[in-house]
Amino acid sequence: MATSVRPTPARRARHRLRTRVSEYPAIYLPFARHKYPGPSPEVISPVTEFVIDGYTRSASTFAVYALQLAQPVPVRLAHHLHAPAQLVAAARAQVPALAVIREPQGAILSQLIREPDVALRDALIAYARFYERLFSCRDWFVVADFEEITKDFGAVTRRVNERFGTAFAQFEPSEQNVRRCFELIKLRGTLSPVLLGFESGTVTAEELLPEIAALARRGGPAAEAWIPSAARDRSKAELREQWAQPGLARLRERARWVYEMFRWPG
Repeated sequence: MATSVRPTPARRARHRLRTRVSEYPAIYLPFARHKYPGPSPEVISPVTEFVIDGYTRSASTFAVYALQLAQPVPVRLAHHLHAPAQLVAAARAQVPALAVIREPQGAILSQLIREPDVALRDALIAYARFYERLFSCRDWFVVADFEEITKDFGAVTRRVNERFGTAFAQFEPSEQNVRRCFELIKLRGTLSPVLLGFESGTVTAEELLPEIAALARRGGPAAEAWIPSAARDRSKAELREQWAQPGLARLRERARWVYEMFRWPG
């Protein structure tokens, strides 16, 4: 279970360092380009047409697949760094950008299930710092909440097009289309270069189809970390007890305030 793993001092120090360094484009983005040469995650570059990023577990994966599945031609995306630096760079370069966000309890408890060696206290601080770093350029982004992304990404796309003058095709949140997104999410753990290239806009939907069929025949790793499940719900129930600890009250309040101010400024 997620609660059986205790974060080590070394892991906590690494997480804290990453939280701080990822706020600064000049420091973090060169490192990310070296660490993530492609096909996913993708770092913002001169060929980037659109940026989708946000704190981890905030539906950025669903947003990426929903956007690409709706397009007649792939969009060159920068995505999945889960680093404020990427969004800051987008604002500075005036590249259209979608900042995804999720209410802090949902985002952080989901993160701790996937990353059980991250301390809850550290995650609360990281969440708040992530969006605090973006306050100064908040007006540049279209901001979308987890619920809106997963239930009506077409509405999100409309706001993007209105804000930036883009012409991205809108995702129709039909049962079939939503199922297609989750099917791709389930396959993401295979680390297929073709599938990951589809995320970044270097692989077309037509090129992806035979790869999906091949991956389905071979079978892949469990998708437990990517999609809702009963086991994840049980783990979250345990973590909610930790979440309610009185000693974390001020950090919870800070994270909630940041969420409210970033999602609904003013």
